[in-house]
Amino acid sequence: MSSISIIGLGNMAGAPAGGIVVLAVPYAGAAAVVSDYGDALHGKVIIDITNPVAPDLQGFVTPDGSSGAQEISKAASAGTHVVKAFNTLFSHVPAAGPAEGRPLDVFIVGDDAQAKARVSAFIENLGLRPLDTGEPAMARPRENVGLLELGLITHSVKHTDFSLGITVLS
Repeated sequence: MSSISIIGLGNMAGAPAGGIVVLAVPYAGAAAVVSDYGDALHGKVIIDITNPVAPDLQGFVTPDGSSGAQEISKAASAGTHVVKAFNTLFSHVPAAGPAEGRPLDVFIVGDDAQAKARVSAFIENLGLRPLDTGEPAMARPRENVGLLELGLITHSVKHTDFSLGITVLS
């Protein structure tokens, strides 16, 4: 498995060393951070965990017909692949372990099969279940799920100790 680097607000010096780079910055600065790294991200897979939600939690700050992942991809240098993942899973939830005996689901989306396979292997290594939800155009519906979760927190569940997943009936 590739080594993993995390780009966060506290560690933005030097080039990321890993083959997979987790973009852990607020969406408002994500595209600029990716652009600033430029060719240092060539050949790497960026995991976009952001949700480009407007401050009023009623919509998005991205252009109509686009998504945060697509805007971040536009800022990336050629040869860099962006895979949307983890944006619907609160950061503390995986530490709680499997839910009802099954791994938690991590939905992924991206335009490169090999990049998605690398991210899927990383997710499985964490004891989670990757579920491929398609091509980049599917990132916006995924970001809507993040917005749905914020609505649940605000109006009914009132906390972040939950995850959304898929139960396959067979």
